[in-house]
Amino acid sequence: MLSSLYVVGQGPLHRLSAGSKLAVLAIVGVGLFFIQSPWILAFAFALAVIVYLTVGLSLREALKRIRLTLYSLLFLMVLNLFFLPIAEVQVLALRFLALVFAAAAVTATTTLDAMMDVVNRLMRPLGRLGLIRQGDAGLTVGLCLRFVPEILARYHALVEAHKARGLKVRPLTLLGPLVILTLKQADDVAAAIDARGLRAARTTPRSSQSNERQIRS
Repeated sequence: MLSSLYVVGQGPLHRLSAGSKLAVLAIVGVGLFFIQSPWILAFAFALAVIVYLTVGLSLREALKRIRLTLYSLLFLMVLNLFFLPIAEVQVLALRFLALVFAAAAVTATTTLDAMMDVVNRLMRPLGRLGLIRQGDAGLTVGLCLRFVPEILARYHALVEAHKARGLKVRPLTLLGPLVILTLKQADDVAAAIDARGLRAARTTPRSSQSNERQIRS
């Protein structure tokens, strides 16, 4: 079972700081929504694919990581065909595909620790104003990213279980058990956090960092 989406490597993206990568991703994400030309979006999509394929993964593993996201995107685009012109659906598809591959490249080349630290630094002013608890933002992002490989592993386990029983594998039939198992694990994680008193202990930056290390492990 995968414990992280991070891929060990020494490529150009690996050498960039987490803050720089997240900043570029945010700028690119906002900028893509102002672009309406399918040609420019197609170029952005192709560039994002090339960047993602340089993180150190095989083509099969690279696509396997984002397969569920691509299936979901395909489903949404098919639905949009009933409400929007084909040209608009094409623009939406290229825009989201570029974002998916760009985000996948960032998560594959950025450790969970580094990403949580960046989020905590960005949210520090809000913490000083008392709007959020110190470290909660980074902890939330870390848990979300930590759950992604767990959900993928659980999905593959359900697929193998269906095959072993001679049942036809259909994504819709796997959706219910997958959601139930994911929600159960989320409850278990929440109970573990409360049992360890991590939120109650998050009063200082030092205690916040100590608590986050326990979650990452």
